[in-house]
Amino acid sequence: MKKLIMPTLALGFTAAFFSMASAQTRAPAPSASPPQPGTVTPAPASPLDGQWRGTSDGGSCNAPLDYLLTIESGIVDGSAYDTTAQGPVPNPKKSAPPPPGPGLWQIHGLARATGTFKLISVASVKGTDQRRAQLSARSEGGALIVSETSGCRRTARLVKG
Repeated sequence: MKKLIMPTLALGFTAAFFSMASAQTRAPAPSASPPQPGTVTPAPASPLDGQWRGTSDGGSCNAPLDYLLTIESGIVDGSAYDTTAQGPVPNPKKSAPPPPGPGLWQIHGLARATGTFKLISVASVKGTDQRRAQLSARSEGGALIVSETSGCRRTARLVKG
């Protein structure tokens, strides 16, 4: 009888162990709850995302601008550079030289895939001579058309690349 109890007991423990192991289930997947405060959710991509380059006409100032804009998730960041802008020149009349014209413009805004959207342009100049301009931009046939709404009224046709 003792010879029969030990194998039966071992067989019973083995059966109990396997029945408990098979009864365990995986934890349920976490529920789709809103993101916790402080977590960053990536912005959706915009069809205008990428780098845009081009040169404007001279407008009424006869000073074309070279544009370089980067659009990422609809956020516009870039610059426009006036290649004709010159600093002060020597003045033989011994009076104060004229202030340099703005040669570099910083451009910021939010792009929209359809319709016209506004961009803000700020001149990089020294001192209190701060200049701001508002630009109007729209997507047209694979190009980005950027126009000044005041000032020189230049228009640029930018292409991706």
